[in-house]
Amino acid sequence: MKRAQAGFTLVEIAVVLVIIGLLLGGVLKGQELINSAKVKSLINDYRSVSTMIYAYQDRFRAFPGDDARANEHVGPNSVAGTPAGDLGNGRIGGAWNSSTTTDESYRVWLHLRRANLTTGSVTVGDAAYPPLNAESGRIGVTGYAPLATLAGSFFVCSSGINARFARQIDSSMDDGTTDTGNVQVEDPGTPGTAIALTAASEAQSTTYVVCVGY
Repeated sequence: MKRAQAGFTLVEIAVVLVIIGLLLGGVLKGQELINSAKVKSLINDYRSVSTMIYAYQDRFRAFPGDDARANEHVGPNSVAGTPAGDLGNGRIGGAWNSSTTTDESYRVWLHLRRANLTTGSVTVGDAAYPPLNAESGRIGVTGYAPLATLAGSFFVCSSGINARFARQIDSSMDDGTTDTGNVQVEDPGTPGTAIALTAASEAQSTTYVVCVGY
């Protein structure tokens, strides 16, 4: 006589499905918490950098990077040499992501770090010198608008940010529209121009530069 084949009961299957559902829910919730923490970190970068710059200006009456008396204020060999004619003009010269070690925008971090307003390498040209965000993108500062319609005395930009995070940053800090206001996202295909990201943009793998004007 054949032995009856053992199987799972409906109750057992239901229990397994419930457990799987709980596990998936936990994973998704955990990922959401991670994403939320990253967005908060990205937003904090903008706020903390602007606070440092204002603190330096308040202490030395000059913007970091543009400080013509930086050698006296924060130590020898600190003064920026480029862009020509920009030193001490009240604007931080150079591109926000400049790799020219003598640019004012590059020297911003040297001045802030030597003034003990933030931490990081004070070795100009060192690979660890440029500060990075939570997405391993670069953070930078410039005094000249990186986007045509962005206004301010100085601008903090951060790269490597996906569309979802970019939209959340704009919603938290500005008007929720990524091509207007004080927070704008650069169009990768048209440098210097802002792009209006939508929910559909979040399905793409493109990363963006997000700039905030102060």
